[in-house]
Amino acid sequence: MSKQINKDTTLCISLAARPSNFGTRFHNFLYEALDINFIYKAFTTPDLSAAITGIRGLNIRGCGVSMPYKEACISMVDELDDSAKAINSVNTIVNTDGYLKAYNTDYIAITKLLAQYQVSKDLVFALKGSGGMAKAAAFALKNAGFSKGYIVAKNPVTGKELADASGFEWRTEIGDHDADMLINATPIGMSGGVDAQSLAFNEASIKHAQVIFDVVALPSETPLLIYAKKQEKTVISGSEVFAIQAVEQFSLYTDIRPNDELFQLATAYSRK
Repeated sequence: MSKQINKDTTLCISLAARPSNFGTRFHNFLYEALDINFIYKAFTTPDLSAAITGIRGLNIRGCGVSMPYKEACISMVDELDDSAKAINSVNTIVNTDGYLKAYNTDYIAITKLLAQYQVSKDLVFALKGSGGMAKAAAFALKNAGFSKGYIVAKNPVTGKELADASGFEWRTEIGDHDADMLINATPIGMSGGVDAQSLAFNEASIKHAQVIFDVVALPSETPLLIYAKKQEKTVISGSEVFAIQAVEQFSLYTDIRPNDELFQLATAYSRK
């Protein structure tokens, strides 16, 4: 029998423009497996300020933050952890007695995946996007030792700012420039969006590249990843990013770090 919710149950939530079941399944699986009195629910909101006020006022313990709220919420919290401060982007808020501290576990996840897949630091990369996830990826690449690459972003303000801050070149289009690793940090390919069936990069660029990294987590296999697998490329998925950053969030919310077996079970369950 599943655990019953009661007056002492601790609530954690997520805020996203297009909520998914990944977080709810991952966190709730671990709460039940570890027998702790927590529950996790995904939300969206047209009023971010009111939502953050609600977190504080209702003593909601934790909040995962996704597009498009990662930068907009910064002025609404009390403190930024170094992981969020370094890239000026938030994906996790922890509430301790009304004091909101923000973190960025996306950065941690991307760093771990680059190491896990043993991606060579000599590869030239093209990173598409200039939002919160793109910032996490750009600084993860920089701090991992990558020195050759460029930010692909049409927005001349945010694109150039991210390129300047991370020390990489900025371009508005990938064009004919060949990159060894392609990283999509935009909503292209995300379920429910206008570009859900689109490739984030052109076919010629994908065929040239060695590694394809798509941070979109929903669906678990985006059009970009499906095409890249057919070309027998090394692929890194957004669902992998999600799983690693989620366990970091889980630890921040509960002060418990699941062992590897539980982590793998929760990850598999979240993808069903």
